[in-house]
Amino acid sequence: MLVAGTMLASTIAGLAEDEARVKAGLTAWKTSGCPACHGAFADGDKEQDEAPTGANLRTTRLDNAALNEVIRCGRPDTGMPRFDEGAYTQRGCNGQGPGPVPSGLYPTPRMMNADEIDAVVVYLRARVIGRRRTTPEDCAYYYYEELADTWCDPDQEK
Repeated sequence: MLVAGTMLASTIAGLAEDEARVKAGLTAWKTSGCPACHGAFADGDKEQDEAPTGANLRTTRLDNAALNEVIRCGRPDTGMPRFDEGAYTQRGCNGQGPGPVPSGLYPTPRMMNADEIDAVVVYLRARVIGRRRTTPEDCAYYYYEELADTWCDPDQEK
């Protein structure tokens, strides 16, 4: 009985830690300018007309390592900025060693540290990738919180 209780407590603590990591990733997502191009729900429905159109991340096939690399290094000439200050210069990108930052990278709204980038990947994997729609509950809990009544229509999935 003691072993079962310990295992249950460990599982609950792990779930709380995972949820905290997902929320940290969402916060980094929101505060780094990601919704401007990818949309609030990461579906490619950008929030700013003047921003490049970002990929629909709900349908991406990238694995965690590839997501991390794209966020860290960006993609020259596509509108995807780099979010790692040391990308290219201190840490190589795209299989290359350190070197100059390539031209053609869209300006970064805010750089992120490695932990924030990892958290964004955790968030995307947990709440975005493979999910076709955002439920009104997800909209309220993950995106708009106290503004849910204004932005999250319970009769329509996003």
